[in-house]
Amino acid sequence: MEVILLKKVENLGDLGEKVAVKAGYGRNFLLPTGAAVSATEENLKAFEARRAELEKEAAELLQAAEARKAKLEAVASYTISAKAGDEGKLFGSIGTSDIADACSQQAGVEVSKKEVRLPEGPFHNIGSYEIVLHLHTDVDASIQLEIVSEQ
Repeated sequence: MEVILLKKVENLGDLGEKVAVKAGYGRNFLLPTGAAVSATEENLKAFEARRAELEKEAAELLQAAEARKAKLEAVASYTISAKAGDEGKLFGSIGTSDIADACSQQAGVEVSKKEVRLPEGPFHNIGSYEIVLHLHTDVDASIQLEIVSEQ
């Protein structure tokens, strides 16, 4: 199935590219989310008519993500307090939603839990951690997270 991308899709292509994808990926993800349209002659003409508008929207989204990155990285360290045992093991865990809430409150920038990347899963111990926030396909912010024990 050939589609025309209406926005940049990670590991697939940029705005305006005509790419071949598997039919299920195109039908079930790209088309319903508005990331692409099927590559027909009329869709190609309609895309070319809207190209400048779509490029402007993409540039605005990138600029907004860069501004959010600057605000998030301006804070030296984000702190989350949680109940922990004597040896530093948490009663529960600190996951993506907890980190997103802490970033939103302490930096004043809205962060969703799907933007928080935890490749090794949630945290179960107190300590200092480096967290990556994926704000845009081209913008990743790196923050420092401190998990401390509640007293």
